[in-house]
Amino acid sequence: MRNNSVPQTRITGSTPDMENLAMNTPPARKRRALPALLRTVLLLGLVLGAWSYLLGGPGKAVGSLLGGSAADARPAAPLPVPAGHQVAYFAGGCFWSMNAMFSQLKGVDKVEAGYAGGHAAHPTYEQVCSETTGHAETIQVVFDPKVISYSDLLGVFFHVHDPTTQDRQGEDTGASYRSMIFYTSPAQRTEAEKAIQAVQAAHLYSDPIVTQVVPLTAFYPAEEYHQDYYVHNPHTPYCQFVVAPKVAKMRAHYKAMLKN
Repeated sequence: MRNNSVPQTRITGSTPDMENLAMNTPPARKRRALPALLRTVLLLGLVLGAWSYLLGGPGKAVGSLLGGSAADARPAAPLPVPAGHQVAYFAGGCFWSMNAMFSQLKGVDKVEAGYAGGHAAHPTYEQVCSETTGHAETIQVVFDPKVISYSDLLGVFFHVHDPTTQDRQGEDTGASYRSMIFYTSPAQRTEAEKAIQAVQAAHLYSDPIVTQVVPLTAFYPAEEYHQDYYVHNPHTPYCQFVVAPKVAKMRAHYKAMLKN
């Protein structure tokens, strides 16, 4: 959300989706693109906020907007891990974007959106959005190490989100959007720390890396309507303005590593 190494393109602290939007906007309209986008996002936020208030919470409002049933609001089933496969856990902002990007990589069997890094068991989306449980929106990546390595996944991770902003990705703010790597073994911890050192040594970002590297204590699958959200809802404003540009940029940078 690859070329077997940390990418060597210098990246500034600006958010990838805004960069991509600017590159594809005619020069005369570039200065207007950001205000227009912000107005759209703010308007959408007001609508969703009102809906959330009426229906009893942001998660419930989103589920209703999707036409979701009570079953859609239940946590998704845990992913099976085939023999010989491994699992990685990353938090890099909204899990809709992360899910959409990592699921397109060769060697990745499945990606599941969920919550990790908090202190409450089995949190709901509403609870995580309230910023009271300590969880970060996280993806679980089941992958075949014979096709794509954990190091490859780390390289992608540090390219598709901004690891220099504390508790924020673009216009999404709050601790649930913080940058984290959850390791499940000493080897994963070592690789994650080496990847951060490599990114810092290469000066790929103008600001310090704030990504946390912590052991995984628990991963809770998110509600069913969050799974493959971009695939099922590509025309929603958030997906068009935020997710789609990130996916396009990732696909352009990692052509050789895509499934198709």
